[in-house]
Amino acid sequence: MTIFIQVVLPVILVFLIGYLVQKWKKMNIKSISTVAIYVMTPALVFRTFYTAELNIQHLYMVFFAILLLFSIIIINIFYAKIKGYTQTTESGLILSTAFMNSGNYGAPIILFAYGEAGFAYSVSFLVLQAIIMNFFGVYYAARGKATIRVAIRSVLEMPATYAVIMAILLKATSFEMPSNLFQTIDIIADAAIPTVMIILGMQLANIEWAKFEWGHISYGVIVRLIISPVIAFGITLMFPFDPLLAKVLIVSAAMPSAATIVMYAVQFNAQPKLVSAITLVTTLLSIFTITILLAILG
Repeated sequence: MTIFIQVVLPVILVFLIGYLVQKWKKMNIKSISTVAIYVMTPALVFRTFYTAELNIQHLYMVFFAILLLFSIIIINIFYAKIKGYTQTTESGLILSTAFMNSGNYGAPIILFAYGEAGFAYSVSFLVLQAIIMNFFGVYYAARGKATIRVAIRSVLEMPATYAVIMAILLKATSFEMPSNLFQTIDIIADAAIPTVMIILGMQLANIEWAKFEWGHISYGVIVRLIISPVIAFGITLMFPFDPLLAKVLIVSAAMPSAATIVMYAVQFNAQPKLVSAITLVTTLLSIFTITILLAILG
């Protein structure tokens, strides 16, 4: 109960504020999310990579993300074949289960649970997941409708990608940024997490309660909230992870479905109702599953 009150509840309350404001005012989420994506998140990413000591642990993180992604994709492919689902349904299940909400949800949870050190790892994983989601998410949402070039372009259009490159280049050249300029980035970066949390609450408010396909949803919930962290735990045993990073990755893997992926499902008509439903249900149930997982990990 202590973990829920100190770690999960503060995050949920921010989501609730966004949810209630959106229900009340019916705001244009796109305008707010554009500012978050193109201004706040790149500032946060730049600050994290510019101040972080990049080491072999970050390479292990890349291996972790790739292994986790393909493990869940393979599970979905086998499940869809056994059930005789169409390619569209298979894509919808992959979108719902292979991509977790490591940004709007995962980062603040890890900040409250593991402090600034864990949060730095979380932001690094956030960037990695964003790149993976923008490439593979677009691919599976648009299978048969768009080329690989579209997926590559979506990654190149991510401002965070260039923030990482710029930060690494400055570190490599030992360039010391003027303190007043870095302070500007610092102020913007501090606004990123609360803003994206409110945006998630607003996005959830726009998901319509409809006639849910509970068979698909139950499967999605089990894969996203239970199987994914179990696989993550197994992967962390394969590499000499820093104990804190291992916990961050396992908790990140247990996050609900990414709200961003709903946009891809809608754009390419890849079972948008199914993806939206699994996103909503996993977000609600994660309140309990994440609390339990944090208690287990300590």
